[in-house]
Amino acid sequence: MAHSCNPKFCGSCDRFGAWYRLTGTREEGLAKARDLCLEQTVEFPAELVPAGFIRDEVVGRVAEFEPSLDEPGAWGALVTFLNDDTGFELTQLLNVLYGNISLKKGFRLESLKDCRNLWNRFKGPRFGREGLRELLGRPRRPLLCTAIKPLGLSPVHLADIAFRFAAGGIDIVKDDHGLANQPFADFTQRVERCAEAVRKGAVKAGRKILYAPNVTAPAGEMEKRAAFAKKAGAGGLLVCPGLVGFDSMRRLADDDGLGLPLLAHPAFLGSFVTSRDNGISPFALFGQLMRLSGADAAIYPHSGGRFGFTLGECREITEGVAVPMGNLRPIFATPGGGMSLKRVPELLEFYGEDVMFLVGGDLVKNGPDIEANCRLFVDLVEKGPAASKNIDYNRK
Repeated sequence: MAHSCNPKFCGSCDRFGAWYRLTGTREEGLAKARDLCLEQTVEFPAELVPAGFIRDEVVGRVAEFEPSLDEPGAWGALVTFLNDDTGFELTQLLNVLYGNISLKKGFRLESLKDCRNLWNRFKGPRFGREGLRELLGRPRRPLLCTAIKPLGLSPVHLADIAFRFAAGGIDIVKDDHGLANQPFADFTQRVERCAEAVRKGAVKAGRKILYAPNVTAPAGEMEKRAAFAKKAGAGGLLVCPGLVGFDSMRRLADDDGLGLPLLAHPAFLGSFVTSRDNGISPFALFGQLMRLSGADAAIYPHSGGRFGFTLGECREITEGVAVPMGNLRPIFATPGGGMSLKRVPELLEFYGEDVMFLVGGDLVKNGPDIEANCRLFVDLVEKGPAASKNIDYNRK
């Protein structure tokens, strides 16, 4: 017999829940909540839904409905769905959470409840924060990441930059997400050269450093490129789930033969989070959905860079990457988007230790000696905000 779902949820519940933000008057908000229950499941007029199992279980339910405390004209609705509605597949889970309703205005997916019976059907991140720390031998302090760029350089030039990043001690040297398989930067040549360059740089730095090539690729090619990258010596992979699909990233994460950490890039996902009234919250998108899809780190733009995220949205992401979700591991929030070395003390105060900082162009802009710039980056996180005041930001 089906378990009667409690809004607080329990270990034997056969339903999962999500909070949505709805706009309008109270009556309009309630109507939207009821519409969501139908649209996301049976997609059928309420009066025509068959009585019994379909109406009682398959159709979504409004478990809670309340006004927003700080936003007049906005409402929060907790809607529950039968676990079986998802077929226990990530693609259908995403469809139930925000499929058809994404085509209507005034509906925003805010957060997923901790529904262990469903979340534990997904493997989630292979490494997570603790596993990635163990892999790199960095039990404390923020991890450091940078991107090889700009687009247009040859594999030889990209490998030279990768070597200098690694020799300077950056924990993860990744491809820029724009590097794919262009004629001037052939994937196989680039990955072989950059993997070897990072290995040599790690020897010079005397520490473990990972190279993460971008394997975002056309259907049928991504897994081949991932396998090639591992064989060439890559220690991680960069994926853009907005371009290839969240389930494609999940498949890489679940591949025991691959066994590499995944960094998720936000390309093509921005329109989900740029409206308060529509889309998906940063908390759910960059935190919870990335974890369900197997990412070990979620890249996003920090406030004050060249993108328009607020500090509040960045705080949401730090909560979403670690909020309880069954057995799914917490992952690294990875703020980037035009960050500078001068902002590292500020970032340390905001994020603390459980974060991965992504600084790209500023490691080149700060002076011609890229290795020295990278060592400065390392010094900033290892010595902390107070000690960083004595560091020369403009050394050449």
